[in-house]
Amino acid sequence: MEAGVDAVGRNRTDQAGGTGPLPAELVLGATPVLKEPRLLDGRLFWLEQLPAQRGRTTLRLRTRTGAELELTPELDLRSRIHGYGGGVYCVARKSAGGGTGADERGNDSRSMADLRADERPAEGEHPGHAPLGSWTEGPTVVVVAEGGRSLWRLDLPDDPGNVPLPAPVRLTPASDAQHDGEPALFGDGLIDPARQRWIGVCEHNDRDRLVSVPLAGGTPQVLWESPDFCGYAVLSPSGCHLAWVSWQQPCMPWDRSVLWLGRFDAGGALTDVRPIAGSTPGPGQAISVFQPLWAGPDLMVAGDRSGWWNLEMLENAVSLSPEAAPEWRPLLPMQAEFAMPQWVYGMRTTAWDGQRLVAACCRDGRWELGALVPTGDGAATAADTPGADTPAALAETTNPGQRDGASEAASPSDPPAPASSSGALRGALRWQPIPLPFDDLAALDAQDGRVVAIASGPVDGPGLLELTLQRPCRQKRRAETLADSPEEALQQPAEAWLEDLPVAWTHRPAVPALLAPDQISRPEPLRFTGHGGRPTHAWYYPPRDGAGPASPLLVRGHSGPTGMARTGLSLAIQFWTSRGWGVVDVNYGGSTGFGRAYRERLDGLWGVVDVDDCLGAARAVVEAGHADPDRIAMEGSSASGFTVLAAMARGDTLRAGAIRYPVTDLTALAECDHRFEARYFDALVGPWPSARAIYEQRSPLQQADRIHAPLLFFHGLDDTVVPAQQSIAMVERLKARGVPVELQLFEGEGHGFRDGAVQRQVLERSEAFFRERFGLGAGG
Repeated sequence: MEAGVDAVGRNRTDQAGGTGPLPAELVLGATPVLKEPRLLDGRLFWLEQLPAQRGRTTLRLRTRTGAELELTPELDLRSRIHGYGGGVYCVARKSAGGGTGADERGNDSRSMADLRADERPAEGEHPGHAPLGSWTEGPTVVVVAEGGRSLWRLDLPDDPGNVPLPAPVRLTPASDAQHDGEPALFGDGLIDPARQRWIGVCEHNDRDRLVSVPLAGGTPQVLWESPDFCGYAVLSPSGCHLAWVSWQQPCMPWDRSVLWLGRFDAGGALTDVRPIAGSTPGPGQAISVFQPLWAGPDLMVAGDRSGWWNLEMLENAVSLSPEAAPEWRPLLPMQAEFAMPQWVYGMRTTAWDGQRLVAACCRDGRWELGALVPTGDGAATAADTPGADTPAALAETTNPGQRDGASEAASPSDPPAPASSSGALRGALRWQPIPLPFDDLAALDAQDGRVVAIASGPVDGPGLLELTLQRPCRQKRRAETLADSPEEALQQPAEAWLEDLPVAWTHRPAVPALLAPDQISRPEPLRFTGHGGRPTHAWYYPPRDGAGPASPLLVRGHSGPTGMARTGLSLAIQFWTSRGWGVVDVNYGGSTGFGRAYRERLDGLWGVVDVDDCLGAARAVVEAGHADPDRIAMEGSSASGFTVLAAMARGDTLRAGAIRYPVTDLTALAECDHRFEARYFDALVGPWPSARAIYEQRSPLQQADRIHAPLLFFHGLDDTVVPAQQSIAMVERLKARGVPVELQLFEGEGHGFRDGAVQRQVLERSEAFFRERFGLGAGG
């Protein structure tokens, strides 16, 4: 869409038919999921997960001329590394002198569909040294496919819209030919153009390794063997240094993790490898680090040694001698989070465009986009209120209908700006927000004055947000052009932004608008007293037609449990509010986005703090006169399904529940072989097996005699994370006691339903189940 038009469409009627309830078929199973946008020399790459194709993920490209095309129509770009994946592609320009296009043999320029069957790469065939592409101008892309078991190279022409795309080239041997037993899984890679190789993570035999794979194809070579987990590697601009993150059980990456720095020797091996930030399991302060990032010779990372994931910089990291102690400088101390829990690879909240540092930060549960800019007064500062500092003109104004592939600051044909942070980050800094009608941001990237992210807001569904930034310069402060806060920004029509702000941005949603703005229930912050009398946070969505003491209420707990309730437009929430329900989405103790102390409230108390907080949020809504205490239901999945069951065993606040693939037996799950979360419960419940008694006491299966309200269960028969037997055993125990209970099992579904038809069935049956139990009329 063009800047100035909301993703939901200003002044439109909704596709659900005016003011009626939002149909399930428009809510689930129809919207592509956008992931991991990246910029390169005026081109935009991104991933799309396609529900209509059973969740197949493909790579798309918008060229510098604006043409869009699918680059991987024959592949499913998905990695099962660590069970959650992410980081399934990387892209880089050719190195000087032709780089990956220098091979004189060239590469077949026909598409995969044009190749005869005997010309295509055989499934089990070792690629040997696959011919490098003949395209000397276009970028090189490496993708992860076959669930993470293989790497493929794409050699793109400079203008892919005018010539057929070359066939993907397999870089790694097929898994059954490479290993006996469990296959190696790849992910989270980058391209090392000078040495013509891919560098990334290989998970095999219960351990991560940093490996390299030649871009011509071949066997992975180990660069560094992690003691347990590793990833998030970044190559210095000179190509001489590599930084990456590791973590060890029993800690999760958001508990304790370590930042490493190494140098490449003449043969391309890592040397002088040393830890430079963070902490390992054991005594001493717990520190987690997130997303290392180079800005010229300087290295940035988000670390929480202050109690908040704040940005820090190691100046001239490339010159750090092996014996010297690293001296990290906090860039901008503030009570805000510049990081997320590292469940998947590919997460990015900070980007260096060659001239300035752009970041997304979370304050009070909302994300905002901004830049770190010099203060000029010698002191680093942060606004007391988000958005209170008026930014200088960061972005240049363009025609509202314009959709440029690159900003005037750096045309696609210009050489990239020098990647040096000197003068930009070396002095005192302040946070300069960029007010936008989006407060849910992820996957940030920037290059040469352009910024891209996945963004959504209370009335905007997830989409590709693109901004054009102006070259840094001193300009007159324009306080009159800015809203006082992001909340005011969200209330202003998009048209006003283009008239008043020196910002050029576009936002293209994943799907066209489904609801008019006046048909959308917007999140309202709810602060209430939670576990232990501590202030706790939630988002309350009133029924579309207004709340009252007779309104039904749906309580939601986010998954994880390490995660947060976000504010971007959720059609699943609007499904309920359009039917007269209020929804309270709880950031219970243990949630991210509120600092380490808030995150650690759940330590040792999973099934206690989260339950108290969810029930406290429900009571707060009732006490405000916005809900009927006899019509409170709760829904959840996986970890939050556990919270639903534990809350229902606490008393009669909840009158019904609907849960998907819930944890019902902690002892059985503690003995599971899911490597990434194998020791997760040590922090949430207690050390296993010495704390077995606590596991048994907190397991909903052992509390079934205290549950009396009706329950609806959904589970996939192929679930290997939380096996379906967990639901089956719980349902049998509840049935034996005469509790109204229903179980639906789905063949071919695992942990997280991928089939759109199944997703719709689950939503529709949940709504009907609650309606029947609460005596509500059709549609609420």
